[in-house]
Amino acid sequence: MSSSLRPPVDDDDVPRYWRELGLPGLVDVHVHFLPDRVQAKVWKFFEDAEAHYGASWPVQYPVPVEERLAILERLGVRTFPTLPYPHRAGMAAWLNDWSAEFAAAHPGVLQSATFYPEPEAPAYVAEALDRGARIFKVHVQVGGFDPRAPVLDAVWGRLEETRTPVVIHCGSGPRVGEHTGPGPVDGLLERYPGLQLVIAHLGMPEYREFMDLAERFERVHLDTTMFATDFTEKLMPFDRTDLPRLAALRHKVLLGTDFPTIPYPYAHQLAALHRLDLGEEWLRAVLWGNGARLFGLEGA
Repeated sequence: MSSSLRPPVDDDDVPRYWRELGLPGLVDVHVHFLPDRVQAKVWKFFEDAEAHYGASWPVQYPVPVEERLAILERLGVRTFPTLPYPHRAGMAAWLNDWSAEFAAAHPGVLQSATFYPEPEAPAYVAEALDRGARIFKVHVQVGGFDPRAPVLDAVWGRLEETRTPVVIHCGSGPRVGEHTGPGPVDGLLERYPGLQLVIAHLGMPEYREFMDLAERFERVHLDTTMFATDFTEKLMPFDRTDLPRLAALRHKVLLGTDFPTIPYPYAHQLAALHRLDLGEEWLRAVLWGNGARLFGLEGA
């Protein structure tokens, strides 16, 4: 790493950082914007994080929508999704409608969609794609379902055919679920090897096993959400002997942050990636190049 490039010290310093890397900004593939009442429930859940995860989780950006959008603009996040996710049947279709309207109203937002294992899923996923959905979110832990459920066969088949990116939270962190871990995803990819999955949180804590999948399957990517931060390292540390593998996967790693529901400033995620010392080319690919290519942005 060039000794002249310093990591950002705070959010105000983030634009200086990406400019010194020669980038036009950041592409963040793991950002959440949800309907107000859903977002409020999510934040309420994290108020009790000590009981859920054994660690406090002070949400850093619990502010209204317009303020959150302004924060991302000041940071230089040029493109980001909204990543809705249901925790029960009957939610996904209206979340998709809300997300489509949100994206239409805000330039730079990737129209996002989601689904749940229910008979209606193939129809509303097809509708979301027809309306312009460019990325999907699946939360195996919160949804409590096996991604290999037969009712989702047509959904996965369509997403494989269209090569639509799917951010999937499937690792067993920060809390183990009945269907979390690499096994269900491995089985899913054996059936649909062309899926463009983006493994959220780099698969924490099963980092090594999910890197295996990224190495084996051409279109599997990894996102950096909360990865290598002080918060995560205390709970689910990454084995530094695997850094060479992460370096070799440079073209498959995407910046993700979990903004706004993170327990530290946005800048800390970038500083955490910087201190991995994987080089400026790796950082340029992760912070901009890979995401820009995946979504066909100008300058990719």
